[in-house]
Amino acid sequence: MKQFIFFGIFMAFLNACKPSPQQIYYGSDACHYCSMTIVDKQHASQIVTKKGKAFKYDAIECMLNSFSENFNEDEIAFYLVANFNEPGKLIDAIPAHYLVSDQIQSPMGANLSAFENEKAAQTATEKYAGQLFSWEEIRRHIVK
Repeated sequence: MKQFIFFGIFMAFLNACKPSPQQIYYGSDACHYCSMTIVDKQHASQIVTKKGKAFKYDAIECMLNSFSENFNEDEIAFYLVANFNEPGKLIDAIPAHYLVSDQIQSPMGANLSAFENEKAAQTATEKYAGQLFSWEEIRRHIVK
């Protein structure tokens, strides 16, 4: 019985060390970059370090600026962004596609939204107009 308890504690410890996204509590969590309360489920984002620390943001542009000022690429396990078409669902930021459109306001004014794939981003462009970006392109566009 003691071995079973020890094994359970050991497994819990191993799982606790794995980096993973944390839930964003909309209306109560604050943006790590600008300190605004995170309320917009279509524009939130998150960085998770390899040590498992999660940093939550109210807008993708806050995450990008925070990264450029505070992190090294090799520290990051995950970059996550809200999928505009599924509010509250965080997706991998690297393969995502981005739209900057004056017709979609984001919390910090960059008018930046993320989409799970290129087709979804193209469809949004037909509806809202604007300019499409890849991950690397949006990083260069936002962080100057």
